[in-house]
Amino acid sequence: MKWFAKQKPGDIWDEAIEWPLGDIEAAERIRTICEAAAASAAGSARNDKSDTARYERAVKVAMEIAMKISDGLMRDDAVHRIVDVCMKANDIKTAQVLFRAIHASWIRETVQLDYPTLLQ
Repeated sequence: MKWFAKQKPGDIWDEAIEWPLGDIEAAERIRTICEAAAASAAGSARNDKSDTARYERAVKVAMEIAMKISDGLMRDDAVHRIVDVCMKANDIKTAQVLFRAIHASWIRETVQLDYPTLLQ
């Protein structure tokens, strides 16, 4: 009986995006993706295969959206959120690449204070 079968809700990063997104909507979507991916990032740090796949999909979609944000400060803040998720997943290589993409000095300083290992 399929009437009572619960369907697993899809992930926010798998939902289709209605382009064009404005900068505010894109930043909001990235924030939502990062919040939803935090649990998967923690599982990825523990080498859980399914969580690793979910984390990688979430970060990929978030980075694609962040590249299309035209406002520099909003983009840098969005990248900061993605770096936070990468560090929760212990994905230092990706976090270092994203850290280099942050241009606003005060956001870079905040990330450096939060994650001094990114400078190595």
